[in-house]
Amino acid sequence: MVGHGAVGQRVKRLDSPPKLTGQERYTADLKIPGLLYARPVGSAYAHARILGIDTSAALAIPGVVAVLAADDLPLARDANGQPVKTPLAAGEALYAGQFVALVLAESDAAAQDGVAAVEVEYEPLPAVVTLDQALDPAAPPVRETRGQSGDEEASMHNADAARSAVEEAEDLPPNVSNTVNFHRGDIAAGFAAADVVVEHTFESQAIHQGYIETQTCLVDVDPLGRLTVYTSTQAAFYCRQRVAEAVGRPVQDVEVVPMPVGGGFGGKFVLIEPLVAAAALAAGRPVLLQFARMDDLLAGNPAPNCRIQVKLGATRDGILTALQANLVFSTGASSGSPLQIAAVLLGGYYRVPHLEIRGREALANKPGAGAYRAPGAQQASFAIESAMDELARELKLDPLDLRLANCVVEGDPRPNGAAWPRIGLKETLEALRDHPAWQNRAQARAAGRGVGVAVGGWPGGVEPATAVCRLDSNGRMTIVLGSVDLTGTNTTFAQIAAETFGMQAEEVTVTTASTDSAPFAGGSGGSKITYTVGPAVKQAAEDARQQILNVAAQQLEAAPEDLEIVDGAVKVRGVPGAGVSLKKIADLTMGVTGRHAPIYGTGSSAILESAPGFAVHLAEVEVDDVTGETRVVRYVAAQDVGYAINPATVEAQIHGGVAQGIGWALYEGLTYDADGQLLTATLMDYALPKAHMIPPIETMLVEAPSKYGAYGSKGVGEPPAIPGAATIANAIRDATGARMTSIPIKPEALARALWRQAASAD
Repeated sequence: MVGHGAVGQRVKRLDSPPKLTGQERYTADLKIPGLLYARPVGSAYAHARILGIDTSAALAIPGVVAVLAADDLPLARDANGQPVKTPLAAGEALYAGQFVALVLAESDAAAQDGVAAVEVEYEPLPAVVTLDQALDPAAPPVRETRGQSGDEEASMHNADAARSAVEEAEDLPPNVSNTVNFHRGDIAAGFAAADVVVEHTFESQAIHQGYIETQTCLVDVDPLGRLTVYTSTQAAFYCRQRVAEAVGRPVQDVEVVPMPVGGGFGGKFVLIEPLVAAAALAAGRPVLLQFARMDDLLAGNPAPNCRIQVKLGATRDGILTALQANLVFSTGASSGSPLQIAAVLLGGYYRVPHLEIRGREALANKPGAGAYRAPGAQQASFAIESAMDELARELKLDPLDLRLANCVVEGDPRPNGAAWPRIGLKETLEALRDHPAWQNRAQARAAGRGVGVAVGGWPGGVEPATAVCRLDSNGRMTIVLGSVDLTGTNTTFAQIAAETFGMQAEEVTVTTASTDSAPFAGGSGGSKITYTVGPAVKQAAEDARQQILNVAAQQLEAAPEDLEIVDGAVKVRGVPGAGVSLKKIADLTMGVTGRHAPIYGTGSSAILESAPGFAVHLAEVEVDDVTGETRVVRYVAAQDVGYAINPATVEAQIHGGVAQGIGWALYEGLTYDADGQLLTATLMDYALPKAHMIPPIETMLVEAPSKYGAYGSKGVGEPPAIPGAATIANAIRDATGARMTSIPIKPEALARALWRQAASAD
């Protein structure tokens, strides 16, 4: 049962003071004696053989120490002779901006001068840029050597990503790296039973995660070759494993120190760390690589572009009969995309007796695809939720009622055959249905505004976790973790521990340790850290509490079950004045004359069932019918959060997710020309939403407790970022009658659609 102390209270994030005052030290702030600054030399072509690299002019620049290409680095190679899991080209450049060499210098200015002086001789090769080119059986290969899969990070985000789809023998084009096929029922019979069928094709551009701090890593090397990796990573233990594999060292020779992360959103699991480690080993000195903003946009790991065809049928009374979909995700120059997650979600929100979903993953001469806050979910939701909105219009039904009549509940199957566990989709739909913004939508329409709604769901991830809780000499409690505090999770864990000890969260210290001393935890992503680490923290705190009570019982000559911890002391229930302070317990367990073992609680979790989270959003928009400019004027976000351990943090997550969803919908997109050159390589061209573009956001916290999360909690980070694009597209449809099927919905595209609409009406 939830207590009435620390848990459920609005608590300020414990990491806020150093960040708000500018005292926080990020990776690039570190200064280590002998430090070398690295700058990358990027490929001028989207696809080319590297015939030679002339480094003589660069090495003549004062301060430049080395120019390192793939053959100069101690990188493990795969069976095809390619460096293992690094973004460095080896003989073949696979996208414009891909690193072909690193310049190491004693100052950043010298490194930049060195990059300008390096001359690379290329033999240009045909580039595959668009989805149609990638799917063409006659297209040239994206790469002359086989690539590597990036499926590990998808699996770390979402348990469904590891589930196999139906395997079918297919004759695939050379640049198709993966397929997914889901079937249920008889699709032809399903459409034959439908009274209304809608069919659309939806497209989404590639999009960058948009974090403030660019990719940054510093690696130090000791005389014996042991590496210390200081990095802005979301996954310390995964990073250690990847670095060790890349440089051919045992993991015990690699220590990862997770530094404060200046934004990640899925893009900072591992990207540059193996390369920087190899450079440090080659130079025998510490090396810092910090991306410039252009480096990050050119050679990061963005969310991939995709195309999704959806055909949806229903009876006259609004019961879905059939869903057919075809998905194509571009994965860049190496395989691994959120294709599987997208396919599961596209067919997973609603009960459909007849279903066929096919998907392909297509290689292209672009950067490898990465994760971005609910990878694959935004694109899938944009498609299915836009189709549901069109279906409601064709049937002349309330779009929320249509969703309520068909939404999945516990026990309903997902496309991959797995059943949904306890979910709160229906309750969240009902909560938004009853909100005044929906009830009074006629008033918004009378004012010329459009109102749209959409669903976003996330199955959630699972991964084992451990935690330690110890009593310190001053009588305070410390929690030691291996999870990265990306979004205030350490404050949540302090609340969980504080609840156990009858304290306030501020009285508990939570420390994220390096991989040499931290208990294991998975990556901070996929809405799983609170869900998986939280129970381990609770268990560790309860273990430590019992140890404290056992020691106090001997001092107070009372049974442990008759004791309680109040205001920093162990007391006998109902006996005023009888107690012993936690400081005294610390003396008895750690003092020179201590007679008891130190208080050291441990906890672990290995949850096998995920805790899905659903969000239902409403947007109210104004559209300039001449310029096509869309302004979001009101936003309501309802979300099933399981149990809000810290409502303030949960609401902050929702606010951030909504802002990113608006970016997906209206502003953000990586645009390439026909030769594979990035046209949006600076923040002057890549449009991130600014504060004045984000409307007031109303939040509604729906609590459908999870089975295994601490106090019924579940992860809340992914769901609020998912429905935004579909919500706004549906609101634009409501305001203008134009169904926009490609995101971002730029003003010029909407203006053209409105002009065509007006012309056809005439």
